Amino acid sequence: MGILIGLVVTLGCVLGGFMAMGGHLHVLVQPWEAVVICGAAFGTFLVANPMKTVKDTGKAILEAFKQAVPKEQNYLETLGVLHSLMRELRSKSRSEVEAHIDNPEESAIFQAFPTVLKNHDLMNFICDYCRIIIIGNARSHEIEALMDEEIQTIRSDKMKAYHAMVAVGDGLPALGIVAAVLGVVKAMGALDQSPEILGGLIGAALVGTFLGIFLSYAVVGPVATKIKTVREKNNRLYIIVKQTLLAYMNGALPQVAIEFGRKTISSYERPTIDAVEQSTMNTGSVEKKAA
Repeated sequence: MGILIGLVVTLGCVLGGFMAMGGHLHVLVQPWEAVVICGAAFGTFLVANPMKTVKDTGKAILEAFKQAVPKEQNYLETLGVLHSLMRELRSKSRSEVEAHIDNPEESAIFQAFPTVLKNHDLMNFICDYCRIIIIGNARSHEIEALMDEEIQTIRSDKMKAYHAMVAVGDGLPALGIVAAVLGVVKAMGALDQSPEILGGLIGAALVGTFLGIFLSYAVVGPVATKIKTVREKNNRLYIIVKQTLLAYMNGALPQVAIEFGRKTISSYERPTIDAVEQSTMNTGSVEKKAA
């Protein structure tokens, strides 16, 4: 919603200012200039990126428009599933814990936290490192290094859509110039026409420059920045898992370990201690159901 409001305000101010200066909106209606610019931008986007990145960019744009960032419930459920698993690790046998992490879709623990179960990448991240903890041979600093490497890899993959959009945005002003040059070439072929016709052709050519710059700095660039913001916030969930499990490996009790994870959440989004405690109060009932 924020993106749509911003675009409406931007477009309204640009067109409103143009009209206030005495401009006529119909002059800006140059569909073939838009075809040249947008078509060339999309074509270069396809050339520069593998199909997986192309599809992920479409997904990232939808996430940006929906503001698909973790809400308080996502944070609480992430901490909740970690709390439940850590209690299982402390009190149950290896085979009982493995039943949860080997088949999380059918685990009563994961089923109690649907937002985590729905996020397959995060769920696999949690299960992988719980499995390493069960093995018991790895030291905490080794696990920390491995987690950092994997989180960096995940972030790099998620940022490919952002970098692809930035590249498109950077190229749009130049593509606007290409459209303008083509318009000027067309105008040069009409030098024998009246000044009114020639002026209209030159004005249409300059619209290409306007469109290229406007789309770059007022549309594609801001959307790319929004994609980066959304995906950075989603990546924070992995940091929560990392800090929580490392604290547990270093000897912290489950209730203390989740506090390490809670502290990694931005202060203006961080659930209160009371909210976290309330969300983990039913851990015992979940464990009984799992048993």
